Amino acid sequence: MRRWNGWGDDSIHYPLSEIAQQYLKERLGEAQSIADMPIEALLPQIPKSRLPKHPLVNYDPRQRLLHACGQSLPDWIALRSGRIAAYPDGVAYPASEVEVRQVLAYAQQVGAAVIPYGGGTSVVGHINPLPDSAPTLTVDLSRLNKLLHLDPVSQLAEFEAGVKGPDLESQLNAQGYTLGHFPQSFELSTLGGWIATRSSGQQSLYYGRIEALFAGGHLETPRGNLDLPSFPASAAGPDLRHLILGSEGRLGILTRAVVRIRPLPEAEHFYGVFFPHWEGGIQAVRALVQEGIGLSMLRLSNAEETQSILALSGKDRLLPWIERGLSWLGYHSTRCLLIFGVTGRKASVGRNARQAIAICRRWGGLFTGSIIGKQWRKSRFLTPYLRNTLWELGYATDTLETAVPWFKIEETAQAILNALSNGLQGSDERVWAFAHLSHVYRDGASIYATYLFRRSGDPYTDLARWQTLKKAASQAILAQGGTISHQHGVGLDHAPYLTNEKGELGMTTLRAICQAFDPQGILNPSKLI
Repeated sequence: MRRWNGWGDDSIHYPLSEIAQQYLKERLGEAQSIADMPIEALLPQIPKSRLPKHPLVNYDPRQRLLHACGQSLPDWIALRSGRIAAYPDGVAYPASEVEVRQVLAYAQQVGAAVIPYGGGTSVVGHINPLPDSAPTLTVDLSRLNKLLHLDPVSQLAEFEAGVKGPDLESQLNAQGYTLGHFPQSFELSTLGGWIATRSSGQQSLYYGRIEALFAGGHLETPRGNLDLPSFPASAAGPDLRHLILGSEGRLGILTRAVVRIRPLPEAEHFYGVFFPHWEGGIQAVRALVQEGIGLSMLRLSNAEETQSILALSGKDRLLPWIERGLSWLGYHSTRCLLIFGVTGRKASVGRNARQAIAICRRWGGLFTGSIIGKQWRKSRFLTPYLRNTLWELGYATDTLETAVPWFKIEETAQAILNALSNGLQGSDERVWAFAHLSHVYRDGASIYATYLFRRSGDPYTDLARWQTLKKAASQAILAQGGTISHQHGVGLDHAPYLTNEKGELGMTTLRAICQAFDPQGILNPSKLI
């Protein structure tokens, strides 16, 4: 069963050894385990629904609670403490486009706000109802989860937009195909959510980001429906698909999407390479992507993250030997780990791997074979469960990301980490922050930062600390000219910074587009804009 106040299936746990726990204490100090509010105590506090009855709407308090928050750190603080600012007044589960239209018509009639809901994995406040607002109806698309059509000649597949990652892949794999979109939230996130937030999968270097995979679809709006034909290419004016990409439910409810698929790869391997320092690793990664080596993934961790990967791996008996071996070879405390993937036909996979290894060696890379890569692949969707473990041990954790050109990578990463590491000095608390390059392009890369701090025992204090750190890091990103969001969208958390990126005219244009699709402003108000 899915956790109601954390990540994933409640039967899955991410254990941390005593050595790993000691490692945490050394960096952040002793933490205290703090009891969470049980769901039985929270349910009676949920206010009565303000919505009139409708046969497609569920008013059950538990369902409303389960749709009140996403997966951001503020969401976790609210859920675990029972201090939830607002709940949806009802949850609809349409099973067809006809029912989606009926639900939208009902919301217009009663003046309700509408929040489209995919997998509930947002980490920036996409799906949260607003306090002191109109009655809110959350539209859960989980029943719209089928593969509708597969065209093997054109390699296109049409899905209902509520399909979750594993279900989408299993339906494609059964016919010999894959979409290849694997965000870390893959287990729970949906196709519609990926499109609405301009998601990026872990192997986007090979398969492409979601904007490259999204070929067309169908949108239900308060003004009627919008069909987006699936052309290979078109010069017939602006591409309306790009209005839907990143629209975060402000323009309508995406019910169907056509995506570009590929045959399942013949071979796929992941490998590890250590570099003596971060700067050399960055140069190697840039060379790999700019020289066009056919790789599917490049993930370069800085020295602090590299050490955390080793320390939290659970390989307690092997860790001393790994440390000694790397140090003996000249890879000391500044060492950085690159994990790279090769995907495709058997003949090309081996050739591309050899070319990648040769380029890495130019920059001092130590090729370590496939052991680290296999371990990463095994745990690629298990890592989010570590958040549950850390929380229960008394530590809060969050992530943020940006993207900048190559010449700004080192400076921007350091600015973000400095802002986070020094962010709580006023409260005499330590912050442990580290980063990696998670997605790379010919002209730049994404910087993905993770940070941890101790829970205080008071939810308001913890939320204030998060706000301080989020603001400091966001301002550092803006000062460096980075995007406020590379892959997580805007939601509520990034909305204050969007004008800096889009400009006043750009924001006026976005508002006009929202008005054209949704004159009453009922769709996901205050998100994005």
